[in-house]
Amino acid sequence: MADVRLTELVRSSGCNAKLPPGDLNEVLKSLPRTVCDRLLGGYEKSDDACVYDVGDGKVLIETVDFFPPMVDDPFVFGEIAAANALSDIYAMGASPSVALSLMCFPSCLDLSVMRSIMLGAISKTDESGCVIAGGHTISDREPKFGLSVTALADKDSVWTNHGARKGDFLVLTKKLGAGVMMTAHKGGETDAAEAIESMRTLNKRARDIARPLSVHAATDITGFSILGHSSEMADGSDATIYLSLGSLRFFSGALGFARFGFLPEGRYTNEDYLKDKVDFDSRIEKAYIDLLFSPETSGGLLLSLREEDAGKFIEEFGDDASIVGRVGERAEKSVVVSL
Repeated sequence: MADVRLTELVRSSGCNAKLPPGDLNEVLKSLPRTVCDRLLGGYEKSDDACVYDVGDGKVLIETVDFFPPMVDDPFVFGEIAAANALSDIYAMGASPSVALSLMCFPSCLDLSVMRSIMLGAISKTDESGCVIAGGHTISDREPKFGLSVTALADKDSVWTNHGARKGDFLVLTKKLGAGVMMTAHKGGETDAAEAIESMRTLNKRARDIARPLSVHAATDITGFSILGHSSEMADGSDATIYLSLGSLRFFSGALGFARFGFLPEGRYTNEDYLKDKVDFDSRIEKAYIDLLFSPETSGGLLLSLREEDAGKFIEEFGDDASIVGRVGERAEKSVVVSL
């Protein structure tokens, strides 16, 4: 087990392995739309999970997420992959109930590695109150793992990413820079301990604290970057989101590694898709722009709340969260980043 380096078996890792958003959008736009009165939210709204009305005021919320490893420790990989998949449910304001696992496993690895990945995932589903009821496994040259997660919720309690209101404040519950940190980690430049701890941390507490507050819109920050997910929230809400660079918090060392060029591939595909949607203050350093376009894995929740509720959230949640911007009237760009 000690000799296994999972990251040496993969070309990409974590949410950086997502297809470029431009390519994905091109395919989704070409698909026929299936009319279903019970489907209250699907991919067309870029929400974090689909919402299906089962009647009697209840809905099913479903999501699926899996990816190649960004760490060598199989147990920690299982933790991060599970936390990342569960996060989509928390971003909808719900509690995960049951999950199915998806495992792609190379024949060159000992089965003890698979067991450790599953044990890591189970540790996080146990923490969330969710149960892994089964799954599917295939042989693959690259290891990949994740979960399909289902929640049952009251119909009127579900959060979406498209209800942000003018005057709302934006709260982000985790630091940024995981994609850059893990690229540097794979290059042997850092242990990335802070980023790894953040990625394996559930967004459950953030959801629990925000649940009684006026959450008008919510999403989690993953592969399409803080700019991509903010843009989706802005477009879906017919608003413009104003982010303050000085209020955004990054993992220690992330800026230096970005300056040195430890940038994930997804940083460039995200910019290709978003460049016409985002406006930067001309004084912002390129390394910060690199960080803002870079993919995150198992990132924090981005919450759009009334000003007073944003303050209440920060007071209870603590220093790990910060108010990073506000919501304004729709302008030319979806997202505006100032110093």
